[in-house]
Amino acid sequence: MTDVALIGPVTAPELHVMTFNIRRRFAQLLPGNPDRWETRKPLLRRILSTEQPTLLGVQEALADQAEWVGQALGPHYRGVGRGRNADGDDERCAIFYDSRRLELTGWTQRALSDTPDVPGSRAWGNRVRRVLVSAEFTDLATGGRVLAFNTHLDHHSWRSRLRSAEYLLELVRTAHTAEPTAAIVVTGDFNAAADSAVHRRLTADGTLRDAWLAAAERLSPQWGTFGHYKRPKPGGKRIDFILAGPGVTVLRTGINAVRFNGLAASDHEPVQAVLRADAGPPES
Repeated sequence: MTDVALIGPVTAPELHVMTFNIRRRFAQLLPGNPDRWETRKPLLRRILSTEQPTLLGVQEALADQAEWVGQALGPHYRGVGRGRNADGDDERCAIFYDSRRLELTGWTQRALSDTPDVPGSRAWGNRVRRVLVSAEFTDLATGGRVLAFNTHLDHHSWRSRLRSAEYLLELVRTAHTAEPTAAIVVTGDFNAAADSAVHRRLTADGTLRDAWLAAAERLSPQWGTFGHYKRPKPGGKRIDFILAGPGVTVLRTGINAVRFNGLAASDHEPVQAVLRADAGPPES
């Protein structure tokens, strides 16, 4: 049986963007535990191979899981991002992209701390290391520029989440000033709901807009994005966001709460959106 896509492949000038916390792998889980990676990985493959996003921000991916994501997407996909520890190990906030559509021109990984250029650094009250990955692309179909940011904010410290949001917004504003015609998109697990101070900080001045709120069309109910392997419930909290920058129109969006014989690929639901850059490529 062929799986049905929520969005699936798109054609230029549309960009299909997805954010997906795939849940890190844990050892020594009982066979019936829905958290088992060996149970979830084929389900993850089914989602990614069906949806084929142009741009994918992943959270919680260990090295072997990031490799699996790349394989599931297909041979034309590439990825950037390393582990959050100083040695490049542990969880990654990787950005994957369809190389047939997007050409990578640069990428950076920063620590969410007072010393962002020091790998593995930590501050602001977060108990574990947190990172922000950014990537710059040229759209091979339109000639336009695409700037992507992907992150996973701290799950314990509200102060860390708020400070991280402020830093992210600062980077987005700087990027927009440097490339005012570029399409900017932010993906991530923000560990904060849409009515939180973090969400307000990110969206209050209009630099970034929540794709769920800005979309011309919604393709699903508002499922809670932290489903924890349970049956999806409408009206739940959204803590995983796609945020659109200036000059970007959000055409469609949805929360993909797909289940396979009652099983979920992760404890989070992927969030997806179709975007279109309003500005054309920069003049030569």
